[in-house]
Amino acid sequence: MDRLCCLTCFNPHLVGVRSSSSSGKGRSHDGVIKYGFSLVKGKANHPMEDYHVAKFMQIKRHELGLFAIYDGHLGDTVPAYLQKNLFSNILKEDEFWVDPQRSIIKAYEKTDQAILSHSSDLGRGGSTAVTAILINGQKLWIANVGDSRAVLSREGQAIQMTIDHEPNTERGSIENKGGFVSNMPGDVPRVNGQLAVSRAFGDKSLKSHLRSDPDVQNATIENTEILILASDGLWKVMANQEAVDIARKIKDPQKAAKQLTTEALKRDSKDDISCVVVRFRGMPVYGQTANRIGVTHS
Repeated sequence: MDRLCCLTCFNPHLVGVRSSSSSGKGRSHDGVIKYGFSLVKGKANHPMEDYHVAKFMQIKRHELGLFAIYDGHLGDTVPAYLQKNLFSNILKEDEFWVDPQRSIIKAYEKTDQAILSHSSDLGRGGSTAVTAILINGQKLWIANVGDSRAVLSREGQAIQMTIDHEPNTERGSIENKGGFVSNMPGDVPRVNGQLAVSRAFGDKSLKSHLRSDPDVQNATIENTEILILASDGLWKVMANQEAVDIARKIKDPQKAAKQLTTEALKRDSKDDISCVVVRFRGMPVYGQTANRIGVTHS
């Protein structure tokens, strides 16, 4: 995530030292659904600011797959906070099992309020977020704030499941709140000349001009091969379909995630690059008729 400002607000005592790269993998209880992740530090002269979640857990006789990418700016304290708290806040909502969408929205907003109230400890920075909750291997709920992105592959076709929250696309909301969007030559559009996204967690100094409410979408997992979650360090240099084409060729999702981050580096992405790949089933049998995946945008 890109923000023009000094990095003095980063407090290294709040978060442990992280390696420049990491990867791993896991699977659902029955082994049908597998995931892998890969995170690589960018070339900027500051600590790694991307965090992830990738795990399965059992709760109330349900199996949940929890996947996320948190892309921080002005330090790693806010994405680290999200990694620890956002999913637990969602699952603590009383309505989660009957109204996941409402629960996700409420938890995002409550988590942002908590971050702002602890800004003396967490600093002035912020973070984007893209989260995916897979319920019983059947229903997928995806939410995002910022420009980290979720993309599905159905029969080899890329389906973008999130909306990139860019300053130019939400200029009206920013200006209505008294802010402005700068468009300097050679630079990306920025809120008040600083932040390259129009929605984010944290960013107390800009919060009056930013939004933190998520877009929430859902899909039934049917004839779907892969879910890719990644930070903008990947999407700045790679189209959705290119990412899907790379991931589909590699059976092991950890190796697929590593290949995606490696390819982004080859394309000279300078940002931190983080990727989670979830494989729902084996490669499709070509020539057979497949039902369309149901996708609902809220």
